[in-house]
Amino acid sequence: MPRKPASSSHSPTRPQALANWLLFVALMVLVMVTIGGITRLTESGLSIVEWEPLKGALPPMSQAAWEAEFEAYKKIPEYIEVNGPAGMDLAAFKQIYFWEWFHRLWGRLIGLAFALPLAWFWIKRAIPQGYKPRLLALLALGALQGSAGWWMVTSGLTERTDVSHFRLATHLLIALFTLGGLVWTALDLKAFARRRSARPARLTGFATLVLAGVTLQLLLGAWVAGLDAGYIARDWPLMNGTFLPAGIDWSRGPWFAFTHDPFLLHFLHRWWAWGVVVLLVLLARRVKAKGSRPASIAIHSSFGTQILLGIATVMSGMAITFAVLHQAVGALVVAATVWGAHVIGRKA
Repeated sequence: MPRKPASSSHSPTRPQALANWLLFVALMVLVMVTIGGITRLTESGLSIVEWEPLKGALPPMSQAAWEAEFEAYKKIPEYIEVNGPAGMDLAAFKQIYFWEWFHRLWGRLIGLAFALPLAWFWIKRAIPQGYKPRLLALLALGALQGSAGWWMVTSGLTERTDVSHFRLATHLLIALFTLGGLVWTALDLKAFARRRSARPARLTGFATLVLAGVTLQLLLGAWVAGLDAGYIARDWPLMNGTFLPAGIDWSRGPWFAFTHDPFLLHFLHRWWAWGVVVLLVLLARRVKAKGSRPASIAIHSSFGTQILLGIATVMSGMAITFAVLHQAVGALVVAATVWGAHVIGRKA
């Protein structure tokens, strides 16, 4: 029997398979953001002072190797000025080393989980027309994220006892931007799998405004984290008994205060959150009007949980459980917002 000519269209199941793969990688990125929060909150991020993409995948395997890692750590300011005087020993060093090593290992696993299936889908010609550049861009974002992570770490190896809050924010925002790109592309592919005539969703002006508002809140949150500004007040809604905290240093100008002062940044992060809530409620209403009630519920649920976790984090004195969940749910807010933006940006 003569063989049928190959169809020029892709298999109906392959766009869905691509979407499922991207959503799985997005879940891995969410876990990565959570591990990053633990690494930061346990002050573990500077425990590995070298970047070894291959050799560094394994932890020290002998007592001598552990002692060599500890000796390297003893040369940086964090140990000299903070942990050394506090009496850190090898056992305590191993605890902080684990989280930084695990953070880097998970990043390597994300790279493999993206690159290897991408190569397979590419070879099998399973990628719909127009999606290859987007997938390559996501791969490049992953590589950029790894580089930004090391760039962040280097800021704390010579003159500081911690990392630059600007570099910390860059590292986090790239991760969340990547998460958003993964979710958006997966949603486009799911729509394409349902209907081959479906066009990719567009980013509307209103959605851009909402995403900009969320991004500003994420930036403020990253700066609060990098400056340990969450520790300066344990009451809510007031800060140390007043609405506007008394400790803001305006002596070097408003811009310096906005980018460096922990009191002002904590205050702004608290109250801009309500501006973001307004934007997200408006987005959710538009999403529901478009007939996507699950996306609307996801938006409301994520920001509601995030607000409660933020308050709990402050009032608990930065209890690590609440603080880590606050960072993790922040990533869920990003994913839900991207979902909503996608809904209002796609054609009926």
